Amino acid sequence: MHAPVPGREEELYWLALKLVPGLGTRLSGKLIDRFRSVQAIFRASRTELEAAGVSGAVAQSIASGCTFEDAAAQHDKMAAAGAVLVTIADPRYPQVLREIFDPPILLFARGRVELLGSLMLGVVGTRRPTPYGIAVAERLSADLAHAGLAIASGMARGIDTAAHRGALAAGGDTVAVLGCGVDVVYPSENKKLAAEVVEKGLILSEFPMGSIAFPQNFPIRNRIISGLSVGVLVVEGAQYSGSAITAKLAMDQGRDVFAVPGNITSKMSWGPNLLIKQGARLIQDWNDVISELPPEARRRLIERGRERILGEGAATSDGTQASLLAGGAGGGQPGPELDSAARRVLDLLQVDAAVHLDDLLEKVQDTSASELIAALFELEMLGLVKQLPGKNFVKVW
Repeated sequence: MHAPVPGREEELYWLALKLVPGLGTRLSGKLIDRFRSVQAIFRASRTELEAAGVSGAVAQSIASGCTFEDAAAQHDKMAAAGAVLVTIADPRYPQVLREIFDPPILLFARGRVELLGSLMLGVVGTRRPTPYGIAVAERLSADLAHAGLAIASGMARGIDTAAHRGALAAGGDTVAVLGCGVDVVYPSENKKLAAEVVEKGLILSEFPMGSIAFPQNFPIRNRIISGLSVGVLVVEGAQYSGSAITAKLAMDQGRDVFAVPGNITSKMSWGPNLLIKQGARLIQDWNDVISELPPEARRRLIERGRERILGEGAATSDGTQASLLAGGAGGGQPGPELDSAARRVLDLLQVDAAVHLDDLLEKVQDTSASELIAALFELEMLGLVKQLPGKNFVKVW
């Protein structure tokens, strides 16, 4: 279901549908599928709506158009907050989210809407973390963001906040999915963080503008975090915590679940430790996540790493441009075995002196520019090589 980005009139129809009392997400989606357009839903008779499974009272609300006044007020609030609407019919709407059991029919967004096309990893955990949990969440989120994943979380206090901060500190991408309106900061102490996420990342919500963060909103919000993501990483949480709910949603949606082990005497470790016992992947460093991702996800990360190293296709020393085609990505997948190009690059690099990309291209014989860049990214993802400013590289150990 693809359509051009909607204009004001069409957005008002979508907002009016969202605001119909008693009309849930699943039924809204069924109506859109049945009537093929949101305008057609409002043109339908009560009889037609009831035949589609809508109760008499809800059908009357739709047919009367009583929510259009509220929709106009919502549109004004969006304009004031700099928010945009991304509907399920919008080409910007993430395909992975569209495929879950109950995708939201629309998302309110503030910030870099293009991040909806990113490869995301959900990072969740307790609101009352230990110092260990905060340190781990920040470090892993920074490393994973540096590897090219956008870190998705809920901007709650605790692990969520640490995950967003880690991604931002690494200069990476982060997406915050809220249990309130995108114009509401919750918790209030995250006002500065919210402003930074709007500037450098993306804030999302399916809840209308001005919505308060009611407790029942958070489980609803959690399905979006997991739905947007290729997998979910749980850092700390009690056995029956919100992070455990998110992990269960991720499993139901066919996503990978990762967990950081913790101290067995800490209640905050019960959630992730139990998930590991139940089959979640045990995570000790960022590469444990990367190596478990599906091949297509790893291919996308390798392509992005090549682009970063090349500066979006900057010319190499011989005046040619390195190919960013995925065909040669297979040898760049992370793993314990290095291919010959990666081994030669590692032999040439030094711990105490940086080597420029152009110098490596001259020294590594019988290797194309694209193969060399794939090898560098493989080594960087394995933690063996670090990229410095100006396309310079050093050996880590």
